[in-house]
Amino acid sequence: MQTPFFSRVAVALCAVTFSGSALAQSEDAPVYQFKTLADLTATEVKDQCQTGTCWSFSTTSFLESEVARISGKVIDLSEMASVRHTYPLKAEMYLRHHGLHQFGPGSLCHDVLNSVRDYGLVPEAEYTGLDEGETEFNHGELDAVLAAAVKAMSEQRVLSNDWRDAVDGICDAYLGELPRSFTFENKRYTPESFRDMLGIDANNYVSITSFSHHPFGASFALEVPDNFSRGEYLNVALDELRRMVRGALEMGYTVAWDADVSEKGFSFRNGMALLPVEDDKSKLWKEVVREQKVTQRTRQIGFENHTTTDDHLMHIVGLAQDQNGEEYFVIKNSWGQDNPYGGRQYISMAYFDAKTIAVTMHQGALKSKKRK
Repeated sequence: MQTPFFSRVAVALCAVTFSGSALAQSEDAPVYQFKTLADLTATEVKDQCQTGTCWSFSTTSFLESEVARISGKVIDLSEMASVRHTYPLKAEMYLRHHGLHQFGPGSLCHDVLNSVRDYGLVPEAEYTGLDEGETEFNHGELDAVLAAAVKAMSEQRVLSNDWRDAVDGICDAYLGELPRSFTFENKRYTPESFRDMLGIDANNYVSITSFSHHPFGASFALEVPDNFSRGEYLNVALDELRRMVRGALEMGYTVAWDADVSEKGFSFRNGMALLPVEDDKSKLWKEVVREQKVTQRTRQIGFENHTTTDDHLMHIVGLAQDQNGEEYFVIKNSWGQDNPYGGRQYISMAYFDAKTIAVTMHQGALKSKKRK
């Protein structure tokens, strides 16, 4: 999905280690004290910078935690390899629809998994997607050039056989050519053999959502613009969705999280996400607020009236409890490390219930009944 990177607020805040307990505070915010209930292995927080590639940063982070869980290896994987593989597929879908289809930098979790299934994995050191000397991503020009190119192609009466080469050429010019083989820890790998060595099987992952306009227990193609590849999601009741995520964390599995982050209560600066009741919105970050009661119906209303939209993908890596006994999921964001928790945030259960679009997890994290 395409992240609204312009919503990021760069502030100089002291980072604290996420272990044991921590304090959430800013200049005018109350102090929240958290007790850690689960803190799973994850790589350090990165910054997607001026790109709409949160889908790759978050899902790649999720796969890095999967590699650690499966093999015990903590390895920095390339986010841009999946981006490079996915952009031509987006162009193909756009042209198949004669330009009447979503085209942009946004995608979803399953697009990374599709890339991993079809093309394998690459270490970050072998494919950064940056030119020599560059340290920050900026895809403004890449996105504009690609969009203009595929639009021009779609307007031709007869599409030539060269369009794929043209799209590949643009992607290679801005991101670089993908490696066909590389050396890792003194052994030679292809991206496919590297994926297999790490123990990642893309077929082992399931995406789950909770919306009442489709039957629970069935799968459907989630109707959000960035689902260009029409990936399907298992539909479950809201309470079950939250139990699945909590249960996964307790069993040692992290979870990729697709959510709406447009609410005032989602604050990277404060390292939290809350869903205050209307009367308490003015108190947000000044004192502890009461949160809304979320139901399947209120959640559905938000999706139907577009106040809950597909904004941003993140990575759930932990579980915590505040001083009042309320639980929070702990997420790893991709907006850099400049917040009180080094780029992590505490997400209240009310916010999760209302603003989750979908999650992705290893099917082994599901209880046997659900797995069956």
